[in-house]
Amino acid sequence: MNIPIILAGGVGSRVGADRPKQFIEVFEKPILVYTIEAFQNHPEIDAIEVVCIKSHIDYLKELIDEYSLTKVKWICEGGEDFQHSVINGVNNLKGKINDDDIVLVHYGASPFISDEIISDAIRVCKEKGNSVPAMPSPILMGTNDGDKSTKWVDRDKVLMLTSPQCFNFAYVCQLYEEAIEKDLIDKVEPHTTTLMYEMGREIYPSKTNQTNIKITTAEDIDLFRGYVMAKKSQ
Repeated sequence: MNIPIILAGGVGSRVGADRPKQFIEVFEKPILVYTIEAFQNHPEIDAIEVVCIKSHIDYLKELIDEYSLTKVKWICEGGEDFQHSVINGVNNLKGKINDDDIVLVHYGASPFISDEIISDAIRVCKEKGNSVPAMPSPILMGTNDGDKSTKWVDRDKVLMLTSPQCFNFAYVCQLYEEAIEKDLIDKVEPHTTTLMYEMGREIYPSKTNQTNIKITTAEDIDLFRGYVMAKKSQ
């Protein structure tokens, strides 16, 4: 099976809204619903788990009923940050899915996701055991040296990593068990990919595009509003 773990456990304070950013409405529909619908409507997705901020779990259940999100099989409480939310989501699936099933870790506030990105992430993960949507930077890059920049960065030598980050279930279980044993969870940037780099694991790129971003600021919400309008007009 292919099971997204959709992370909706954060507050998203940088947006400056009166609610967690994943629950902000765009055309009267919460951003999180758009994200879940992308997986709900994908033929290769079998079931969905949502890791939700505790204060909004009951509201999430209402949204699942309202929008007929029938593939959402599990809801669990979010953690204090990304890593702990992923750990909660993984632990909640133990005994419910098989070791060779694929889990797709995806941000609830990343509603730009497309069918092509999901399909290619699954394809690469089936071949390699993991995958992360990645692409070279489309913009010029330089070093951040305090109040100045002193060196040009070759874009061909770096990748922009997005989501969903895909893993065989047994792989991601073992990854986090080892990271906890080595006391790495709170010592690296809070992402599964940074743990993999720290632990010397290889990451296999799958397709992504410039649109597939995580909503972080109020400007990103405006971008998504325009994206929805463009999709409706096509």
